[in-house]
Amino acid sequence: MAFMYMTPKWNKKKELVANTKVALTAPTDRQVKNIMMPEISRLHGKAKRRGIILPGKLNSYDIRTDNEEWFLTGFKADEHNHEAWSGFHAVNTCFIVTEATGIIDDTFEAIEGNLQGNSRLLLVFNPNTTVGYAAKSQKGERFTKFRLNSLTAPNVLAKKMIIPGQVDYEWIQDKLANWCTVIQPSEIKETEDDFEFEGVWYRPTDLFRKKVLGKFPKVDEAALIPEQWIELAEARWEEHQLQIKRAPALKLGSDVAGMGRDNSVNCFRFDNYVKEFAESNSAGVADHMETAGKIKHILDTNVNSQCAIDTIGEGAGVFSRLIELGYEGRVHSCKYSEGAYDDSDQDLTDITEQYKFANMRAYLFWAVRDWLDPKNNTGAMLPPSDRFKEEATEIKWSFRSDGKVLIEKKEDIKKRLGRSTDLFDSLANTFYPGMDNTGVPIEELANYF
Repeated sequence: MAFMYMTPKWNKKKELVANTKVALTAPTDRQVKNIMMPEISRLHGKAKRRGIILPGKLNSYDIRTDNEEWFLTGFKADEHNHEAWSGFHAVNTCFIVTEATGIIDDTFEAIEGNLQGNSRLLLVFNPNTTVGYAAKSQKGERFTKFRLNSLTAPNVLAKKMIIPGQVDYEWIQDKLANWCTVIQPSEIKETEDDFEFEGVWYRPTDLFRKKVLGKFPKVDEAALIPEQWIELAEARWEEHQLQIKRAPALKLGSDVAGMGRDNSVNCFRFDNYVKEFAESNSAGVADHMETAGKIKHILDTNVNSQCAIDTIGEGAGVFSRLIELGYEGRVHSCKYSEGAYDDSDQDLTDITEQYKFANMRAYLFWAVRDWLDPKNNTGAMLPPSDRFKEEATEIKWSFRSDGKVLIEKKEDIKKRLGRSTDLFDSLANTFYPGMDNTGVPIEELANYF
């Protein structure tokens, strides 16, 4: 309503020179007609009762003004009719989608075709699934994100009705009894989203996570990195707020741009602390000498530092140049396609020594998983990054027929993600087995500032 009435503009001749179009949609007609439009009608009527006459005629599905280029309309999102979204181009456009997890990605592609000029897209949904456009919106940087937790609703905190129609204390008590398990403090696990309410500890079911906490269900077993693990590592990073410039424990992971990619990415890992990812734009043109010079400077200014470079593609030239400069033993050629074997040609294994890997890529990606897994108590600390989180949570794994761990093809991840996993790859490179384990405890890093 605010967007519709506050964005259009007229000239001195009272001609509409900046038009506005607002579209409301949902998976079913009932949700549009019986849920969304009544809210519009309530606001429209409230303004009228206060003496404000808003332009336009309110109907069951829309508000129509005297100008056909200025309106608000609602309709069911039809997955078979993308033409319904044509004609929404305007100076000001606003699209509001409720129950967004119930709408297929193709429909969002049609909506995005209209996001030009002063445009807005608002998604409202319960986090019912971890896949799809709506779920992806919570991982990337494109959207501003808000999460409502019913445990903190005004009616619940006050234990009385303050806002009619909102979730209340009695409803929460019922869901605690039916959708949660009471646990002892000694059983608390951060990865289970365990929480305390009125002095009692609970372990939520996925239903409670979605409908009460406003969180996504636990990630399926095929996902390499659960989002909760990343959030825990980010929280530890925020808590320490270390600004590390020099330390003898640096392991540098480098993913070199080229072949149409614009950004090279360097990951600086000091034992269990990772600095902000460093990205440099190459405009899609590989500059081996400049990249090699940057890595040389990093190695020269960080005692005992080492670097693993992805040498499939453009990184090979950077690696060769650094070897020419005399950095043999400090720079390592990281080939994802090579076998996952140590110097004695023995299979590399996970931290439990139970899993073996189909190739070096699988080993390195799993090493990141082991590092982030809270049960391993590594104290992993990651800088907050929506892009990294989006990459990490998109990666799937499986067992090959010989029982070894296999990571899905890069092309398949890129198809879902829309780009390569450059940040994740750079972190994975820091776990290359040829790198000496020169890490120091995090509490000792201050000695090297």
